[in-house]
Amino acid sequence: MTGTVHHITHPLVQHKLALMRDKHASTNTFRRLLGELSTLMAYEVTRDMPLHDVQVQTPLETTVCQMIDGKKLVFVPILRAGLGILDGMLTVVPSARVGHIGLYRDHDTLQAVQYYLKMPEDMSERHAVLLDPMLATGNSAVAAIDKVKALGPLSVKFLCLLTCPEGIAAVHAAQPAVPIYTAAI
Repeated sequence: MTGTVHHITHPLVQHKLALMRDKHASTNTFRRLLGELSTLMAYEVTRDMPLHDVQVQTPLETTVCQMIDGKKLVFVPILRAGLGILDGMLTVVPSARVGHIGLYRDHDTLQAVQYYLKMPEDMSERHAVLLDPMLATGNSAVAAIDKVKALGPLSVKFLCLLTCPEGIAAVHAAQPAVPIYTAAI
């Protein structure tokens, strides 16, 4: 099975990314843009989330509308860098649950070492979106995906701002069913 990469080329995403990558951007500007960019990317990563009918009382009448069940969605930042993306995601789906996975890369082996894992209960009823700003070698991403998939979620997606062909290849070699969402390759 060949993996899927969703290269998010929406003009607003690309614009915010360009501003963020400017070496003259202040720390405050960088953080603000990261939040804005994450919010925009949330639209794409949730595009195929299941909806359910809810009855809503409008000012005129009762109607049936469709909503995402945010409690069935888990955003999982890879600590610490992934935390910068989390607030933007929660802006769009504030009822989503949050899990955390802590990894660091061993400098000699370049392999990911887990030091923390805290996830919501009942992962078998939830969709997981892993968050990390960069997908480089893919080792940390693969380790995080493996740990989360072992908990049996309904689906797993990986969202990052930047990636490279090597990172994509590594993730899809290990986890071909996991789609990658990115603003730049």
